[in-house]
Amino acid sequence: MAFLLLFLLVLSESRADNFDEAYSDLENYRTIYISENGPRLSVDTAQPKVISQRGGNATLPCKFNRDPSSAPNPKLRIKWTKLTSDYLKEIDVFVALGFHKKSYGQFHGRVHLQAASENDASLVITEIMLEDYGKYKCEVIDGLEDDTAVVSLDLQGILFPYFPRLGRYNLNFPDAEKACRDQDAIMASFDQLYDAWRDGLDWCNAGWLSDGSVQYPITKPREPCGGKNTIPGVRNYGMRDKQKERYDVFCFTSNYKGRFYYLIHPSKLTYNEAVQACQKDGAQIAKVGQMYAAWKLLGYDRCDAGWLADGSVRYPISIPRKRCSPTEAAVRFSGFPDKKHKLYGVYCYKSDN
Repeated sequence: MAFLLLFLLVLSESRADNFDEAYSDLENYRTIYISENGPRLSVDTAQPKVISQRGGNATLPCKFNRDPSSAPNPKLRIKWTKLTSDYLKEIDVFVALGFHKKSYGQFHGRVHLQAASENDASLVITEIMLEDYGKYKCEVIDGLEDDTAVVSLDLQGILFPYFPRLGRYNLNFPDAEKACRDQDAIMASFDQLYDAWRDGLDWCNAGWLSDGSVQYPITKPREPCGGKNTIPGVRNYGMRDKQKERYDVFCFTSNYKGRFYYLIHPSKLTYNEAVQACQKDGAQIAKVGQMYAAWKLLGYDRCDAGWLADGSVRYPISIPRKRCSPTEAAVRFSGFPDKKHKLYGVYCYKSDN
Protein backbone atom coordinates (compact mmCIF):
# COMPACT_ATOMS: atom_id res chain seq x y z
CA MET A 1 0.00 0.00 0.00
CA ALA A 2 2.82 2.43 0.86
CA PHE A 3 4.46 1.64 -2.48
CA LEU A 4 1.17 2.45 -4.32
CA LEU A 5 0.78 5.82 -2.59
CA LEU A 6 4.40 6.71 -3.41
CA PHE A 7 3.82 5.81 -7.07
CA LEU A 8 0.67 8.01 -7.32
CA LEU A 9 2.46 10.95 -5.71
CA VAL A 10 5.37 10.74 -8.20
CA LEU A 11 2.90 10.44 -11.11
CA SER A 12 0.95 13.48 -9.91
CA GLU A 13 4.08 15.62 -9.64
CA SER A 14 5.22 14.48 -13.06
CA ARG A 15 1.91 15.50 -14.69
CA ALA A 16 2.00 18.83 -12.93
CA ASP A 17 5.52 19.45 -14.26
CA ASN A 18 4.43 18.48 -17.77
CA PHE A 19 1.42 20.86 -17.57
CA ASP A 20 3.64 23.74 -16.48
CA GLU A 21 6.05 23.03 -19.33
CA ALA A 22 3.28 22.77 -21.94
CA TYR A 23 1.50 25.92 -20.80
CA SER A 24 4.35 27.92 -19.40
CA ASP A 25 3.37 30.95 -21.46
CA LEU A 26 -0.14 31.22 -19.94
CA GLU A 27 1.03 34.11 -17.83
CA ASN A 28 1.44 36.09 -21.05
CA TYR A 29 -2.28 35.71 -21.79
CA ARG A 30 -5.33 37.34 -20.22
CA THR A 31 -9.06 36.68 -20.31
CA ILE A 32 -11.03 39.10 -22.47
CA TYR A 33 -14.83 39.54 -21.95
CA ILE A 34 -16.69 40.57 -25.08
CA SER A 35 -20.01 42.44 -24.76
CA GLU A 36 -22.37 43.81 -27.42
CA ASN A 37 -23.03 47.52 -27.69
CA GLY A 38 -26.78 46.92 -27.36
CA PRO A 39 -29.53 46.83 -30.00
CA ARG A 40 -28.88 48.65 -33.24
CA LEU A 41 -32.61 49.45 -33.47
CA SER A 42 -35.10 50.42 -30.76
CA VAL A 43 -38.80 51.32 -30.98
CA ASP A 44 -40.81 53.12 -28.30
CA THR A 45 -44.02 55.05 -27.73
CA ALA A 46 -44.24 58.38 -25.94
CA GLN A 47 -47.39 57.28 -24.10
CA PRO A 48 -49.11 53.92 -23.57
CA LYS A 49 -52.65 55.17 -24.26
CA VAL A 50 -54.33 57.68 -26.58
CA ILE A 51 -57.92 58.79 -25.94
CA SER A 52 -60.27 59.97 -28.69
CA GLN A 53 -63.91 59.54 -29.70
CA ARG A 54 -65.97 58.22 -32.58
CA GLY A 55 -65.71 60.55 -35.56
CA GLY A 56 -62.52 62.16 -34.26
CA ASN A 57 -58.85 61.72 -35.15
CA ALA A 58 -55.98 60.24 -33.16
CA THR A 59 -52.22 59.92 -33.48
CA LEU A 60 -50.68 56.73 -32.10
CA PRO A 61 -47.10 57.66 -31.14
CA CYS A 62 -44.16 55.55 -32.29
CA LYS A 63 -40.53 56.49 -32.85
CA PHE A 64 -37.51 54.39 -33.73
CA ASN A 65 -33.81 54.94 -33.16
CA ARG A 66 -31.14 53.41 -35.41
CA ASP A 67 -27.43 52.99 -34.74
CA PRO A 68 -25.88 56.29 -35.89
CA SER A 69 -23.14 54.35 -37.65
CA SER A 70 -25.65 52.43 -39.78
CA ALA A 71 -25.98 53.42 -43.41
CA PRO A 72 -29.40 54.68 -44.59
CA ASN A 73 -31.74 51.82 -45.46
CA PRO A 74 -34.18 52.58 -48.30
CA LYS A 75 -35.93 49.27 -47.54
CA LEU A 76 -36.68 50.06 -43.90
CA ARG A 77 -40.18 48.75 -43.19
CA ILE A 78 -42.82 50.17 -40.84
CA LYS A 79 -45.81 47.99 -40.05
CA TRP A 80 -48.86 48.68 -37.89
CA THR A 81 -51.22 45.91 -36.78
CA LYS A 82 -54.21 45.78 -34.42
CA LEU A 83 -54.28 43.10 -31.74
CA THR A 84 -57.52 41.19 -31.30
CA SER A 85 -59.10 41.34 -27.85
CA ASP A 86 -57.96 37.78 -27.10
CA TYR A 87 -54.42 38.58 -28.38
CA LEU A 88 -54.49 35.49 -30.60
CA LYS A 89 -54.32 37.34 -33.94
CA GLU A 90 -53.06 40.54 -35.50
CA ILE A 91 -55.05 42.52 -38.06
CA ASP A 92 -53.07 44.40 -40.71
CA VAL A 93 -53.59 48.15 -40.53
CA PHE A 94 -50.80 49.89 -42.46
CA VAL A 95 -47.43 49.09 -44.05
CA ALA A 96 -44.79 51.49 -45.39
CA LEU A 97 -41.73 50.32 -47.34
CA GLY A 98 -39.84 53.24 -48.77
CA PHE A 99 -42.21 55.15 -51.01
CA HIS A 100 -44.69 52.27 -51.06
CA LYS A 101 -47.55 52.58 -48.57
CA LYS A 102 -50.69 50.51 -48.09
CA SER A 103 -53.65 50.54 -45.69
CA TYR A 104 -55.92 47.55 -45.11
CA GLY A 105 -59.55 46.62 -44.52
CA GLN A 106 -61.63 49.02 -42.46
CA PHE A 107 -58.60 51.32 -42.19
CA HIS A 108 -58.25 51.84 -45.93
CA GLY A 109 -58.03 55.55 -46.71
CA ARG A 110 -58.24 56.52 -43.01
CA VAL A 111 -54.64 56.00 -41.85
CA HIS A 112 -51.24 57.48 -42.70
CA LEU A 113 -47.86 58.06 -41.08
CA GLN A 114 -47.33 61.35 -39.30
CA ALA A 115 -43.70 61.46 -40.51
CA ALA A 116 -42.84 64.51 -38.42
CA SER A 117 -39.17 63.47 -38.54
CA GLU A 118 -37.03 60.83 -40.22
CA ASN A 119 -37.47 58.46 -37.26
CA ASP A 120 -41.19 59.11 -36.71
CA ALA A 121 -43.40 56.05 -37.32
CA SER A 122 -46.50 57.47 -35.58
CA LEU A 123 -49.82 56.45 -37.11
CA VAL A 124 -52.64 58.95 -37.71
CA ILE A 125 -56.18 57.51 -37.73
CA THR A 126 -58.99 59.73 -39.04
CA GLU A 127 -62.78 59.40 -38.80
CA ILE A 128 -62.44 57.00 -35.89
CA MET A 129 -65.01 54.21 -35.66
CA LEU A 130 -66.12 52.20 -32.63
CA GLU A 131 -64.29 49.17 -34.02
CA ASP A 132 -60.98 51.07 -33.92
CA TYR A 133 -60.87 50.75 -30.13
CA GLY A 134 -58.08 48.47 -28.91
CA LYS A 135 -54.33 47.85 -28.84
CA TYR A 136 -52.01 48.52 -31.79
CA LYS A 137 -48.49 47.25 -32.46
CA CYS A 138 -45.87 49.39 -34.17
CA GLU A 139 -43.12 47.29 -35.77
CA VAL A 140 -39.98 48.58 -37.48
CA ILE A 141 -37.82 46.21 -39.55
CA ASP A 142 -34.35 47.39 -40.53
CA GLY A 143 -32.54 44.58 -42.31
CA LEU A 144 -31.93 41.90 -39.70
CA GLU A 145 -32.96 44.22 -36.85
CA ASP A 146 -36.56 44.24 -35.65
CA ASP A 147 -38.31 45.89 -32.70
CA THR A 148 -41.90 46.60 -31.63
CA ALA A 149 -43.96 48.71 -29.26
CA VAL A 150 -47.67 48.64 -28.30
CA VAL A 151 -50.05 51.56 -27.77
CA SER A 152 -53.76 51.56 -26.86
CA LEU A 153 -56.52 53.60 -28.49
CA ASP A 154 -59.26 54.31 -25.96
CA LEU A 155 -62.60 55.99 -26.72
CA GLN A 156 -64.74 58.35 -24.70
CA GLY A 157 -68.15 56.76 -24.36
CA ILE A 158 -70.41 54.64 -22.23
CA LEU A 159 -70.88 50.97 -21.45
CA PHE A 160 -74.39 49.57 -21.05
CA PRO A 161 -75.83 46.11 -20.33
CA TYR A 162 -78.20 44.71 -22.95
CA PHE A 163 -80.60 41.82 -23.51
CA PRO A 164 -83.17 41.43 -26.34
CA ARG A 165 -86.94 40.98 -26.42
CA LEU A 166 -86.46 37.23 -25.88
CA GLY A 167 -85.36 37.99 -22.33
CA ARG A 168 -82.27 37.50 -20.23
CA TYR A 169 -79.59 34.91 -20.98
CA ASN A 170 -80.60 34.35 -24.60
CA LEU A 171 -77.45 35.37 -26.49
CA ASN A 172 -74.53 33.23 -27.55
CA PHE A 173 -71.34 35.08 -28.49
CA PRO A 174 -72.15 35.74 -32.21
CA ASP A 175 -75.69 36.81 -31.25
CA ALA A 176 -74.25 39.15 -28.63
CA GLU A 177 -71.91 40.77 -31.17
CA LYS A 178 -74.83 41.36 -33.52
CA ALA A 179 -77.06 42.67 -30.73
CA CYS A 180 -74.51 45.39 -29.89
CA ARG A 181 -74.02 46.33 -33.56
CA ASP A 182 -77.79 46.60 -34.02
CA GLN A 183 -77.87 49.14 -31.18
CA ASP A 184 -75.08 51.32 -32.64
CA ALA A 185 -72.45 49.85 -30.33
CA ILE A 186 -69.72 47.23 -30.05
CA MET A 187 -69.11 44.52 -27.48
CA ALA A 188 -67.35 46.03 -24.48
CA SER A 189 -63.88 45.02 -23.34
CA PHE A 190 -62.92 44.03 -19.81
CA ASP A 191 -61.13 47.37 -19.36
CA GLN A 192 -64.34 49.22 -20.26
CA LEU A 193 -66.38 47.08 -17.86
CA TYR A 194 -63.83 47.64 -15.11
CA ASP A 195 -63.92 51.42 -15.67
CA ALA A 196 -67.73 51.35 -15.56
CA TRP A 197 -67.62 49.38 -12.30
CA ARG A 198 -65.24 51.94 -10.80
CA ASP A 199 -67.74 54.62 -11.84
CA GLY A 200 -70.47 52.84 -9.88
CA LEU A 201 -72.07 50.37 -12.31
CA ASP A 202 -73.82 47.56 -10.42
CA TRP A 203 -75.44 44.86 -12.57
CA CYS A 204 -76.37 41.40 -11.34
CA ASN A 205 -76.65 39.69 -14.74
CA ALA A 206 -73.65 38.10 -16.40
CA GLY A 207 -72.80 39.30 -19.89
CA TRP A 208 -70.40 38.55 -22.72
CA LEU A 209 -67.29 40.67 -23.23
CA SER A 210 -65.29 41.03 -26.45
CA ASP A 211 -62.58 38.58 -25.33
CA GLY A 212 -65.12 35.75 -24.97
CA SER A 213 -65.29 35.91 -21.18
CA VAL A 214 -68.51 36.34 -19.18
CA GLN A 215 -68.48 38.77 -16.24
CA TYR A 216 -70.62 41.22 -14.26
CA PRO A 217 -69.93 44.23 -12.00
CA ILE A 218 -71.06 44.39 -8.37
CA THR A 219 -70.65 47.46 -6.15
CA LYS A 220 -73.20 46.34 -3.52
CA PRO A 221 -72.64 42.66 -2.62
CA ARG A 222 -75.85 40.71 -1.96
CA GLU A 223 -77.03 37.10 -1.91
CA PRO A 224 -78.29 36.70 -5.51
CA CYS A 225 -75.11 38.30 -6.86
CA GLY A 226 -72.23 36.23 -5.52
CA GLY A 227 -73.12 36.52 -1.82
CA LYS A 228 -73.54 39.41 0.59
CA ASN A 229 -70.32 38.61 2.45
CA THR A 230 -68.15 38.98 -0.64
CA ILE A 231 -66.22 42.10 -1.57
CA PRO A 232 -67.30 44.44 -4.39
CA GLY A 233 -65.72 43.73 -7.75
CA VAL A 234 -66.14 42.39 -11.26
CA ARG A 235 -67.36 38.79 -10.99
CA ASN A 236 -65.77 36.52 -13.59
CA TYR A 237 -67.23 33.31 -15.06
CA GLY A 238 -64.10 32.90 -17.21
CA MET A 239 -63.97 32.00 -20.90
CA ARG A 240 -67.17 30.31 -22.03
CA ASP A 241 -68.35 28.25 -25.01
CA LYS A 242 -69.14 30.92 -27.63
CA GLN A 243 -71.69 28.80 -29.50
CA LYS A 244 -73.53 26.85 -26.83
CA GLU A 245 -73.70 29.06 -23.77
CA ARG A 246 -76.09 32.01 -23.52
CA TYR A 247 -75.89 35.18 -21.45
CA ASP A 248 -76.61 38.90 -21.75
CA VAL A 249 -73.99 41.24 -23.23
CA PHE A 250 -72.18 44.44 -22.27
CA CYS A 251 -72.05 46.94 -25.13
CA PHE A 252 -70.06 50.12 -25.60
CA THR A 253 -70.83 53.21 -27.65
CA SER A 254 -69.33 56.65 -28.17
CA ASN A 255 -70.14 60.09 -29.60
CA TYR A 256 -72.22 60.30 -32.76
CA LYS A 257 -72.60 62.83 -35.54
CA GLY A 258 -76.29 63.53 -35.63
CA ARG A 259 -79.29 64.56 -33.57
CA PHE A 260 -81.08 62.43 -30.98
CA TYR A 261 -84.50 63.76 -29.95
CA TYR A 262 -87.98 62.98 -28.65
CA LEU A 263 -90.51 63.51 -31.40
CA ILE A 264 -93.35 65.82 -30.43
CA HIS A 265 -96.49 64.12 -31.70
CA PRO A 266 -100.19 64.85 -31.05
CA SER A 267 -100.93 61.29 -29.89
CA LYS A 268 -99.31 58.19 -28.48
CA LEU A 269 -98.07 55.62 -30.98
CA THR A 270 -97.83 51.92 -31.68
CA TYR A 271 -94.39 50.65 -32.61
CA ASN A 272 -95.08 50.70 -36.36
CA GLU A 273 -96.58 54.18 -36.10
CA ALA A 274 -93.47 55.29 -34.20
CA VAL A 275 -91.17 54.02 -36.98
CA GLN A 276 -93.23 55.81 -39.61
CA ALA A 277 -93.41 59.04 -37.60
CA CYS A 278 -89.59 59.26 -37.41
CA GLN A 279 -89.29 58.52 -41.13
CA LYS A 280 -91.84 61.21 -41.92
CA ASP A 281 -89.68 63.62 -39.92
CA GLY A 282 -86.65 62.73 -42.08
CA ALA A 283 -85.09 60.56 -39.40
CA GLN A 284 -85.01 56.98 -38.12
CA ILE A 285 -86.28 55.50 -34.90
CA ALA A 286 -83.38 55.75 -32.43
CA LYS A 287 -81.32 52.87 -31.11
CA VAL A 288 -80.51 51.98 -27.53
CA GLY A 289 -76.85 52.96 -27.90
CA GLN A 290 -77.82 56.39 -29.23
CA MET A 291 -80.00 57.03 -26.21
CA TYR A 292 -77.20 56.04 -23.82
CA ALA A 293 -74.70 58.25 -25.68
CA ALA A 294 -77.09 61.23 -25.64
CA TRP A 295 -77.78 60.72 -21.93
CA LYS A 296 -74.19 60.18 -20.79
CA LEU A 297 -72.21 62.41 -23.15
CA LEU A 298 -74.71 65.21 -23.81
CA GLY A 299 -76.75 65.18 -20.61
CA TYR A 300 -80.00 64.49 -22.48
CA ASP A 301 -82.97 64.43 -20.09
CA ARG A 302 -86.58 63.60 -20.93
CA CYS A 303 -89.25 62.15 -18.66
CA ASP A 304 -91.31 60.62 -21.50
CA ALA A 305 -91.22 56.90 -22.21
CA GLY A 306 -90.66 56.27 -25.90
CA TRP A 307 -90.19 53.47 -28.41
CA LEU A 308 -86.70 52.54 -29.61
CA ALA A 309 -85.65 50.49 -32.63
CA ASP A 310 -85.38 47.17 -30.77
CA GLY A 311 -88.99 47.41 -29.61
CA SER A 312 -88.08 48.43 -26.08
CA VAL A 313 -89.44 51.48 -24.28
CA ARG A 314 -87.00 53.67 -22.34
CA TYR A 315 -86.38 57.25 -21.25
CA PRO A 316 -83.18 59.10 -20.20
CA ILE A 317 -82.99 61.00 -16.91
CA SER A 318 -79.95 63.17 -16.17
CA ILE A 319 -81.59 65.11 -13.31
CA PRO A 320 -83.22 62.76 -10.73
CA ARG A 321 -86.73 63.84 -9.66
CA LYS A 322 -90.06 62.45 -8.51
CA ARG A 323 -92.10 60.39 -10.98
CA CYS A 324 -89.11 60.10 -13.32
CA SER A 325 -86.07 58.70 -11.50
CA PRO A 326 -86.13 59.88 -7.89
CA THR A 327 -82.85 58.35 -6.70
CA GLU A 328 -80.35 58.42 -9.58
CA ALA A 329 -79.55 59.61 -13.07
CA ALA A 330 -80.18 56.69 -15.39
CA VAL A 331 -81.69 55.40 -18.61
CA ARG A 332 -84.97 53.99 -17.38
CA PHE A 333 -86.23 50.75 -18.92
CA SER A 334 -89.97 50.06 -19.23
CA GLY A 335 -89.59 46.67 -20.89
CA PHE A 336 -90.60 45.27 -24.28
CA PRO A 337 -94.36 45.94 -24.45
CA ASP A 338 -96.72 44.62 -27.11
CA LYS A 339 -95.87 46.56 -30.27
CA LYS A 340 -99.57 47.15 -30.89
CA HIS A 341 -99.99 49.10 -27.67
CA LYS A 342 -100.68 52.75 -28.39
CA LEU A 343 -99.20 54.02 -25.14
CA TYR A 344 -95.84 55.65 -25.88
CA GLY A 345 -94.05 58.33 -27.78
CA VAL A 346 -90.89 57.79 -29.83
CA TYR A 347 -87.23 58.81 -29.84
CA CYS A 348 -85.73 59.56 -33.25
CA TYR A 349 -82.21 59.94 -34.62
CA LYS A 350 -81.23 62.10 -37.57
CA SER A 351 -77.70 61.59 -38.91
CA ASP A 352 -75.65 64.55 -40.10
CA ASN A 353 -74.82 62.49 -43.20
